[in-house]
Amino acid sequence: MGFDPWDAAFVADPYPAYRELREQGRAVWCEATGQWLVPHYADVSALLRDRRLGRTYLHRFSHEEFGRTAPPPEHEPFHVLNDNGLLDLEDPAHGRVRRLVSKAFTPRTVERLAPAVERLAGELVGRLLADGGGDLLAVVAEPLPVAVIAELLGVPEEDRGLLRPWSADICGMFELRPDEETARRAVQASTEFSAYLRELIARRRRQPGEDLVSGLIAAHDEEGRLSEQEMISTCVLLLNAGHEATVNTTVNGWWALFRNPGQLAALDRGKLSTAVDELMRYDTPLQMFERWVLDDIEIGGAVIPRGAEVALLFGSANRDPARFADPDTLDLSRTDNPHLSFGAGIHYCLGAPLARRELAASFGALLADGVPPLKLVREPQWQPGYVIRGLRELIVEF
Repeated sequence: MGFDPWDAAFVADPYPAYRELREQGRAVWCEATGQWLVPHYADVSALLRDRRLGRTYLHRFSHEEFGRTAPPPEHEPFHVLNDNGLLDLEDPAHGRVRRLVSKAFTPRTVERLAPAVERLAGELVGRLLADGGGDLLAVVAEPLPVAVIAELLGVPEEDRGLLRPWSADICGMFELRPDEETARRAVQASTEFSAYLRELIARRRRQPGEDLVSGLIAAHDEEGRLSEQEMISTCVLLLNAGHEATVNTTVNGWWALFRNPGQLAALDRGKLSTAVDELMRYDTPLQMFERWVLDDIEIGGAVIPRGAEVALLFGSANRDPARFADPDTLDLSRTDNPHLSFGAGIHYCLGAPLARRELAASFGALLADGVPPLKLVREPQWQPGYVIRGLRELIVEF
């Protein structure tokens, strides 16, 4: 089986295809996706830091100059929202926005949230335990990061049910070749979420709090300010990136543990940070990170011209035997583990410390004294998406 992101069997286990790609070369042209696939750790790591590539090209070229077609006008609400977020900005705008966001999203902010993260994780696991089990994704993995991001942003509790559906619909556009129905839902979610955040920003202007939105407003009002659109896009990105990856790391991680019972039995609550990093390496929730080639580059003898797109295969890089000993083995004691699941370079995940805290809290709550061992009820099915890869559900019992 080769690289086929639309094939359910490939999505369920892409790692044999990645081995083949690494054997084929350092950059492999994929006709089906119209991209150069980059499967090796050293190249992925280097290209994440290479300023000849960009998440966007619009800071240097028009669509026409770059040989690309502009998105249809009806998709504009999605692209305005997406293109003004940290993930898709390039310098100098990226540096300005990240610097201002970092003033509001500090390590102290994460520490302030720590008690709430621990409490929420315990409450959610308590519900699962009271029911004797259920869907780990729906009961624990999904509600925790959504509640934490909502707490961070200052979204009132009664509005939090809106966030996950908006995020899911927007993230549908990050898959390869999304269809028109996916685009329609993403546009609608972008419009509704943006309108909601404008109202929230107006309320926080009148009544500032300790939340991130209030902090962003303060950054907005300083010299080198954030625009309101950049504030909105930042909040949406924090929700999307801050919970999609955490949700999938949780359920993908437990599925990996169920398939490796020896590792599950040896899981030490005192070393959860090491275990979480290994679970992120072993089955990363973000399999592919795409970049545009802004100036010609050469990878392993292949000249890749300006205007091309490269697909940095995180899932393959994290299993590259040139960097990781015995990479297809789950080893929760692995300490030499510079996985790329949080990215690298200027787009390294701003929320990585918070994600690690959430993951340690949810795994810790499920492994706490007095909580019976978790057991798998039935083998799970994968969502159809490949870029953001996760399970449909994970049914468990105690």
